[in-house]
Amino acid sequence: MMSRMHERYRKEVVPALMKRFGKNNPMAVPRVAKVTVNIGLGEASQNVKLLDVAVIELGQIAGQRAIVTRAKKSIANFKIRRGMPIGCCVTLRGDRMYEFLDRLCNVVLPRVRDFRGLPPNAFDGRGNYTLGLKDQLVFPEIDYTRVDKIKGLNITLTTTARNDEEGRELLKLLGVPFRPTT
Repeated sequence: MMSRMHERYRKEVVPALMKRFGKNNPMAVPRVAKVTVNIGLGEASQNVKLLDVAVIELGQIAGQRAIVTRAKKSIANFKIRRGMPIGCCVTLRGDRMYEFLDRLCNVVLPRVRDFRGLPPNAFDGRGNYTLGLKDQLVFPEIDYTRVDKIKGLNITLTTTARNDEEGRELLKLLGVPFRPTT
């Protein structure tokens, strides 16, 4: 069974993007390649227990087990050695990715306090979009009575778009709530 967002992409978004950018082949239309959800915990270098809780919470949010990310190089000022665990991440593709995007746009973002839309200029030049959330409690999967520490997380939407304009149009048609430009 195909997710709601994936069906919408196939039936509404592809024809609209083909018309908007003058593409003849539906395979040339930009699509969401993957969604990466990342929690960075610098304090994990002192307290490894924090990381175990973060991995469990990220697994609940994404519906897939998180992997522990390690430091690539030593940084003396942050008391980090190469190979130390400093965070966790999940990469979602396929149906899980579309389910997550659907929940993000329709359930999670409306729960953010004082939410007026996402900034439309957080693209990286290649059509990929990154947004940050200050706490994990906006996800309905997290039981706030069990949370000991509020952790922020980054969500990166990686697209096959060639530029920011194509990526912005794709995400707008998928229902990502961007802030109106004034």
